[in-house]
Amino acid sequence: MNSIDRYAVIGSNIGHSRSPQIHAMFAKATRQAMEYGLLDVPPPAFSTVVRNFFRDGGRGLNVTVPHKAAAHRLADTLTPRANRAGAVNTLAAVDGKLHGDNTDGAGLVRDLTVNLGCRLEGARVLLLGAGGAARGIISPLLEAGVSALVINNRHPARARQLAKEFSDLGPVTAAPATTAAIRGRTAVSDDAGYELIINATSASLHGELPQIPNHAVGTQTFAYDLAYGERDTVFVHWARGAGAARAVMGLGMLVEQAAESFFIWRGVRPDTAHVLEALGARTPPPPLSSPG
Repeated sequence: MNSIDRYAVIGSNIGHSRSPQIHAMFAKATRQAMEYGLLDVPPPAFSTVVRNFFRDGGRGLNVTVPHKAAAHRLADTLTPRANRAGAVNTLAAVDGKLHGDNTDGAGLVRDLTVNLGCRLEGARVLLLGAGGAARGIISPLLEAGVSALVINNRHPARARQLAKEFSDLGPVTAAPATTAAIRGRTAVSDDAGYELIINATSASLHGELPQIPNHAVGTQTFAYDLAYGERDTVFVHWARGAGAARAVMGLGMLVEQAAESFFIWRGVRPDTAHVLEALGARTPPPPLSSPG
């Protein structure tokens, strides 16, 4: 009988995932007896693979693209933040039931504020995308006190619907349809633009640039891509060329949301600083100027 608790990340085309490495470092640092694997599963097999994993004694799964909505439907119970997001990135076996949570937003906010020194209170935020990744981060951003959150999507109706769903939580709106079709052309000025632009689309996974409104970038803009890779994503490369003050990939968010999942599973919150350093994620430069 294997006495080591088993965990894994489950997604499709995720051979590049750094999650096994991250959780191995967490386990070593906190002296937890566990192993963490990788399950590369196409969408039709997702439910079967998940149920078999837990039936055979698995303790927890991180869920990544494209399975977060399916994990939400599969879970027996949900945390309020997962229920609100309509997406699950963390599954755990709790009293014989499948429990779903979403740690994406918490991971993003911690990376932005703690690791990168980005002030969210009062910031104007442009969110690119209206899918599962976007849904998981809207509530935490609003709770952090942003002054405006504008959703831009290639299908404006989806942006409007998403904004409507979260409008009770704070100042969230959809970008006007007339600005939603400009791809990769922005004007930069001292008095325009958003303090923060977040790319929550899947475009970077395909080496593409998402649709971005004109005049989105100002001289104080921080550009953040939820995706990450060995080299800068197309979005990060574009943002730097467009004049953004800073542009980074989402490896720090990956580490921070993983730490939140680890705490849910093990009851121990691992320190992330040494993991960020080991992965070469970043050393934070001085904070941006305050919004406004």
